[in-house]
Amino acid sequence: MFNTIISAAALKTLLNQPDVVIIDCRFYLADKEGGQKEYEQSHIPNAQYAHLDNNLSGEIIIGETGRHPFPSIEKITTLLSNWGIDENTQVIVYDQSHGGIAARLWFMLKWLGHEKVAVLNGGWKYWQSIKGTTSSKIREVLPKIFKPNPRLDLLVDVEFMEKNTTNAALLYVDSRSAKRYRGEEEPIDPIAGHIPSAVSAPFLENLGADGLFLDKESLTNRFEKILSNQASAKTIFYCGSGVTACHNLLAMHHIGKTDALLFPGSWSEWITDTKREIGTL
Repeated sequence: MFNTIISAAALKTLLNQPDVVIIDCRFYLADKEGGQKEYEQSHIPNAQYAHLDNNLSGEIIIGETGRHPFPSIEKITTLLSNWGIDENTQVIVYDQSHGGIAARLWFMLKWLGHEKVAVLNGGWKYWQSIKGTTSSKIREVLPKIFKPNPRLDLLVDVEFMEKNTTNAALLYVDSRSAKRYRGEEEPIDPIAGHIPSAVSAPFLENLGADGLFLDKESLTNRFEKILSNQASAKTIFYCGSGVTACHNLLAMHHIGKTDALLFPGSWSEWITDTKREIGTL
């Protein structure tokens, strides 16, 4: 079973296995249909496509939710069933390169109690670099019945975050770039800054110069510094909209810290109420 990260070499051996489902999560904020267009042109054989906005997010309520609220359990359960996923299915997810989008679906499956899910290390970019097999054929899928076993304890809401900004027993971790955390730039959301008391841990720093995840020892050292003796069960990750924070959670799982939490509304939900404090440096 693969339950965190899978190498391209390992995926090659699974391409034609009957209990393996591959999901392509390529997505670009600047071109929201670009990922699907790329998928339709070429993808890993038998892969199906997941659109971040349409499939992996719920309804946006202006002034209340963030940019990518979690979908309802009913919506994602129907989607997973239609993709041919049940409790016996090994799911492999990938995106354009870094895994920040794919990690969203990885975490959602964990949230729903499905352990057999892994992110392709290096994504589509690395798969192409090793001349992995590709296809433009859209797979016909026989639906199965996905039975969720939700882990509601893995999520916290904005009210919880508000009440605990000064709670020393908890650690808030901002997964965006350091410049966005510091409030020096904000290319996406209307307000810059961070949630008060949060520390910075940009998700891209989980990767090496080759675009692949750091080895377990390096990741362990990275998160030991970030957590600074804080229990992972008392650590809450967020980002701009609850997507790339899942990359940090994936890295944490990969080194055995499986009980950290996600604030899915993240920064884009935090700033919907102007009464909430803004952290700056």
